Amino acid sequence: MSLWFSSCEKPQVAVPPPPFVEVMAIAPSDVSLSTMLIGQLDSSDTVEVRARVEGFVEEIPFTEGTEVKQGEILYLIDKKPFIERLAGAKGMLSESMAALRKYEADVARLRPLAEKNAIPQQDLDNAIAAVEVGKAGVESAQARVESAQLDLSYCEIKAPTSGLIGASLVGRGELVGKGQATQLATISSLDPIWFYCNVAEVDYLKSRERSKVLDRKLEDLPLTLILSNGVEHPEKGRFVFIDRAVNAKTGTLRIRAEFSNKEKTLRPGMFARVRVDIGTRKDCLQVPERALVSLQGKSFVWIVNADNQCSLRPIAVGEKNGANYLIAEGIQAGERIIVEGIQKAREGVVVNAMTAAQYAAFKAKNMAEKKTTKP
Repeated sequence: MSLWFSSCEKPQVAVPPPPFVEVMAIAPSDVSLSTMLIGQLDSSDTVEVRARVEGFVEEIPFTEGTEVKQGEILYLIDKKPFIERLAGAKGMLSESMAALRKYEADVARLRPLAEKNAIPQQDLDNAIAAVEVGKAGVESAQARVESAQLDLSYCEIKAPTSGLIGASLVGRGELVGKGQATQLATISSLDPIWFYCNVAEVDYLKSRERSKVLDRKLEDLPLTLILSNGVEHPEKGRFVFIDRAVNAKTGTLRIRAEFSNKEKTLRPGMFARVRVDIGTRKDCLQVPERALVSLQGKSFVWIVNADNQCSLRPIAVGEKNGANYLIAEGIQAGERIIVEGIQKAREGVVVNAMTAAQYAAFKAKNMAEKKTTKP
């Protein structure tokens, strides 16, 4: 009978070992706060060179894509029609001046006669009026001379500012200025260079709050320019302009920063990022993003107590810092949280808590054992 009962006993099931997880002890640290802006570079002074008179381009003495100085001749337009126009205007001025002298002589001749009543007063009045008309004619002719001289000077198109000139938009022999001020080229000043971006209203307010907490002005924060290839520009920049109003359509605020560009490496139109160094906050608690558990819009972490038991605790998450989040409340320095193996954690379950080095060695050992057991 005892033999029968012993043969009916169920085999005991082996209790699985506690799950292995990686934990991290929360410790306060100084955190350098920063934010990233994405925008585009632009020249601090861009000028379009345009033709101000109509004519044919005779010469283009500058070299495209090089530095030009203010006042340097860039284009020469055929002057012959304007020289003729100036000569005609000067001839008309001479005629007007000769007529004026004749009118003045008439007045000088008629005035004594009118005083003696030798001629009607009307004749003298007409002569005096003719002098005034003559003076107006001289002024009008002088204005035409000055206008012709100005048009002639526009045949030499000079650089209005110093900077880097782009490609010429016209060639020799082309007719420019017919009915409009034809654009010929563009000059851009490259040092300093400007960075423009549009910042969301919420991000702008957050940056203001952060700078106030750290007792720093937003306009004085150091800026680091990062180019599209990931290289940092050696010169630090600063904010020089914050628009007066938020764009109602986009909800953004336009901001401009200025960077030195002595080597002329930076060019208008380049896309870049700017890191705003807000400052350092003391004794911050932060957890890796991978340690966070999101449930119904709230954030939690798995806490491991001294007995290696797990418990899910809600926390208040602050701003992001790289791969970590700052913790506003819900966790204390010295407490341990699970950062790897979160899926194995259950409320009240005991775990085998390991440091990062121990957990890495454990995973490496398991990988080696799997390789050796393969047929």
